Amino acid sequence: MSQRLHFLKHYSMRHFRKDVSAGVIVGIIAIPLGMAFAIASGVKPEYGIYTTIIAGILISIFGGSKYQIGGPTGAFVPVLLGIVMAYGYENLLIAGFMAGVLLLLMGIFRLGALIKFIPRPVIIGFTSGIAVIIFTGQIPNFLGLSDIEKHEHFLSNIREIIIHLSSINIYSVLTAAVCFFFIFITPKFMPKIPSPLIGLLVSSIAAAFFFPGQVATIASAFGEIPHSLPAFHIPEFTLEKIHLLLGPAFTIAILGAIESLLSAVVADGMTGTKHNSNKELVGQGIANLITPLFGGIAATGAIARTATNIKNGAVSPVSGVIHGLAVLLVLLLLAPYASAIPLASMAPILMVVAWNMSERKAFKRILLTKTSDSLILFVTFILTVFANLTIAVEVGLLLSVVLFVKRMSDSLKVKQVLPDPADKKVRASIVEEGLDCPQISLFTIEGPLFFGAAQLFEQTIMGAIHYRPNVLILRMSKVPYMDTTGEAILQSIVKDFQKQGGLILISGIQPQPLDVMKRTKLWDTIGKERFFAHTGEAIDFSLTKLDIDKCKGCKQFAFHECTELSAGHEKEKQSEKGLLA
Repeated sequence: MSQRLHFLKHYSMRHFRKDVSAGVIVGIIAIPLGMAFAIASGVKPEYGIYTTIIAGILISIFGGSKYQIGGPTGAFVPVLLGIVMAYGYENLLIAGFMAGVLLLLMGIFRLGALIKFIPRPVIIGFTSGIAVIIFTGQIPNFLGLSDIEKHEHFLSNIREIIIHLSSINIYSVLTAAVCFFFIFITPKFMPKIPSPLIGLLVSSIAAAFFFPGQVATIASAFGEIPHSLPAFHIPEFTLEKIHLLLGPAFTIAILGAIESLLSAVVADGMTGTKHNSNKELVGQGIANLITPLFGGIAATGAIARTATNIKNGAVSPVSGVIHGLAVLLVLLLLAPYASAIPLASMAPILMVVAWNMSERKAFKRILLTKTSDSLILFVTFILTVFANLTIAVEVGLLLSVVLFVKRMSDSLKVKQVLPDPADKKVRASIVEEGLDCPQISLFTIEGPLFFGAAQLFEQTIMGAIHYRPNVLILRMSKVPYMDTTGEAILQSIVKDFQKQGGLILISGIQPQPLDVMKRTKLWDTIGKERFFAHTGEAIDFSLTKLDIDKCKGCKQFAFHECTELSAGHEKEKQSEKGLLA
């Protein structure tokens, strides 16, 4: 905590004024978003406000990014809605609390850096899928459809919309259109004023003035928003509930970790600072531990609000605290007015959020590559929309691993080579042209020697040395990594070759494979004196182990020494002829 307050040493009143200004602006933006995300998640709007206040303040105090603004976000909408529909609101709070524990543990055990290993196609895929779910989920409010029943699955919700299209409310459409108009037009003329707020206010006033009582409001759908602080409440925890909600809690925790750290990275890029990923996870964990005790929903770092915070001059975490306090003040003073906001005014705000978070450009760019990443992206996207986020992320990650292993196994190349007489550099083309040495086999291995490629390695080596040469040289300077499976296959080749009386030499081995060999004693099996830094040294050594009788008369001339060795046989024949004469 002392490190967190280190910035106060150089903090001035000028800095405070900037933080207040940025915090108030972001707080004003956060109010409609908090309510909208709560409604879209299947809970009362005030729970979104409570989350914005409590989580927003705690994340700023305990998190690892100076500029992070925390609160409810669109990424959680389909997840939370699914939990509410399957388990109920009370269990949603328990799942949120458990997610807080998981996030806290992730930070304590320094797992923040691991989030970067989640492939970008998976992130883009589920983010775009979430955007589709949020956008389509707001169509009923936009059109003012009545008797709409929410479902957990996308197709059921689309079917519900189609069935009730006849109940379209023209006043809701007009209200939503007004909000949309001001959201798009405000930035062009008043760029410093939050356009969602202008759209919300103007459309709400228009609906109340021109067609009062004709459009569903927050009050008519959810009741009046209380103008008081939320009550402290500990949910009823049982082992059965904990076991039941462990999966949903894990999904919330992983999604919260990903989005908060992505937001922190965006903030780093905008400010030139560096966040502490593990501390950020601790802050997220604390926020998600405490927020459910006041009825709040899951929270994480909000990229758009964090960016707005920075653009409006924030200099420290104080702005995040001010943002939470500003929302609290509005709750205490203006709750009755918030209750009169039409649902049709909230819909365009979430639709714009969905559009902005859709990552459509990145989505299109990855698809156009027509690579394995395109498949991962498409599968993750489809499963997010038509199944659920948990399945989508699990399958996306599994598919990423499988395709990565496939790519790595394809990258392994095992080629039999020989020195080129022209420049003495080893090339596979020399062997392919028909030259070979019956006593020395020389192989170049390129790429990681791991479980996905070990079988190819074994088949290539054993298939090529069926004639049992005296010496087998393995050039391993381009093998950056070897796992225990690769080592086991290599050990099998070594033992089989040595059993037949052959000699194995290794040249140019890298540190990691060498370390594995030493740990498994393969280093001792081969023999320390049979490891060489350069291929030339290994070849020179192998030439001393040749059966000279087999060299005499050989016409392969694989090495430049072969000419002399073969010529020796011709001289002997000529000597014998001379003696006979």
